Formats: sequence, C-alpha cells, structure tokens
Amino acid sequence: MIWSWLWMYLKVFLVGGAICCIGELLCLLTKLTPARILVIFILAGVVLSAVGLYAPLVEFAGAGATVPLTGFGHSLSQGVIHAVQEKGWLGAFTGGLTATAGGIAAAVFFGTLVAFICKPKAK
Repeated sequence: MIWSWLWMYLKVFLVGGAICCIGELLCLLTKLTPARILVIFILAGVVLSAVGLYAPLVEFAGAGATVPLTGFGHSLSQGVIHAVQEKGWLGAFTGGLTATAGGIAAAVFFGTLVAFICKPKAK
C-alpha cells in the first residue's frame, strides 16, 4: 500500500520536474522571454495531445502532467475535440474555454487577490 503511494508521488515528481526543468533550461540557455516560453509549452501540450501522445503521459503521471502549462494546452485541445464532436464546428470556438474555465477563473481570482495585497512597482 505505501509503496504504491510512493511510486505515484515519484512519477508525479519526476514528470512534473522534467517539464519544469525544460522550462528552466529554456530560460537559462536561450534569449526567449517567459511569455514566449509559456506559449511554447501551451502549444506543445496542444500538439502532443492532438497526436495522441499526451494522454498516456497524463495516465502515467497524473498531476505531474496536468499541472504544468503543457497540461493546460492538453485540456484546451481535449475540450475543443469533445465540443466539436458534440456541437460541430462551433465547438472549436467554445470547447477550449469550457474545458479550462476553472483554471482561468482561479488565475483571475488569485491574480486580483495578489494585486490587492501587494504593491506593484514599475521597473
């Protein structure tokens, strides 16, 4: 029982850590801005999900694959795929937002909360 929990946590840590390590290497070794790296990760999640490679990673690593930005791209693409199957081509415009609405709402809420608590300064 305890070994299955440890194995699960190890998988999550290794996969999530590897994804974050790739992001850190992109920051340190390239001149890419953080915004461009964010877009690269989201697009990578969309592309890997579209070709069927990201779903097995999610099955294997769980939160280690769904929490990083690549997981957000995966959720967007899966939402679009399901919405297109249900609603036709109109789902291509609504499915991604429907699938990721919880994450977007949390980002807006916590971003607003931090903005009220902290005093931002111009650089």
